Amino acid sequence: MTGGGKRRPRGAAGAAGEQQCEKNGDVKKRRSNQADIPDSLRQEAEMCYRLKLPEDFYQFWKFCEELNPEKPSDALVSSVGLTLVGPYDILAGKHKKAKSTDLNFNLHWRFFYDPPEFQTILVGDSKTQYHMGYFRDVPDELPVWVGANEAKKGCAISQAGDNVFAAVKLFLSKKLKEVTEKKKNAILKDIDEKLTRTAKELGYSLEQKTMKMKQRDKKVVTKAFHGAGLVVPVDKNDVGYRELPETNANLKKICKAIVDAPTDDERLKAFAPIQEMLTLVQFANDECDYGMGYELGMDLFCYGSHYFHKTVGQLLPLAYTLLKRNLFAEIIESHLASRQEEKLDQLLP
Repeated sequence: MTGGGKRRPRGAAGAAGEQQCEKNGDVKKRRSNQADIPDSLRQEAEMCYRLKLPEDFYQFWKFCEELNPEKPSDALVSSVGLTLVGPYDILAGKHKKAKSTDLNFNLHWRFFYDPPEFQTILVGDSKTQYHMGYFRDVPDELPVWVGANEAKKGCAISQAGDNVFAAVKLFLSKKLKEVTEKKKNAILKDIDEKLTRTAKELGYSLEQKTMKMKQRDKKVVTKAFHGAGLVVPVDKNDVGYRELPETNANLKKICKAIVDAPTDDERLKAFAPIQEMLTLVQFANDECDYGMGYELGMDLFCYGSHYFHKTVGQLLPLAYTLLKRNLFAEIIESHLASRQEEKLDQLLP
């Protein structure tokens, strides 16, 4: 898959996007109404994570504050089954009560399959480890959309709109179809109406797939095992990404053979195709096709076996560094050193 070919129609998309902006001029003005959250608190949340947070993050906190002024983080727990976590813990002041002084926010609510691009902001059913988070392609840019994952089921990340209101609206609409009890249904409908009204007043789209997200899709060079897609800069000569020699299905078979190998000797033999790919990645990196090592590293991370941690540790930090995404390199190193399925709340004593 060549990245260059995918990037050409952007001029046309840009023109359409500009028209869209003109049409939404009034929305733009409304959206500039910042949520009433002190600058010092905003800076603290962004400093802890070293990531910029979009305005919808703060507006959603204000929305939950209206529902439950005492505990905004729990405003949706009993009704919807979602808790505000991650950077919301900083707005709630929970980090100040934490006993540990050595807090690593890179690992705070980082689930087993969460790539560095994913930042958890809401958690749901603990049985499936359902959670939602912002997905960023580049650490010093704002998120491209909100995604959801169920860590107990696997690495797949689904798209749920380009802001947290859209993501929760989607979650609510699914919940409304499942809940048959009249009283519960009425409570959900009430929250749904309030959320829809607030989002419209603030000018946020409630679509699951916005124009902005479709434009980002055009930049995706490969879906990767998690399905969220990887974006790397590809120049007009197609330099930036080259395909892996194996399809996703074949790569999964190779990974399975390694994990299921009955002995260490067999496992070493089963590793041969990966070794070959590592050599190809070195050539690709020498020729500035950094996307290849990024893809292989991400796929092996997503497969989830500890047998691949050493290889992922060689591939991903280097790929992120070459792509000038240094914070992601740091996050993957921290995560590999402490990749766990439970105890994900770093603020617990």
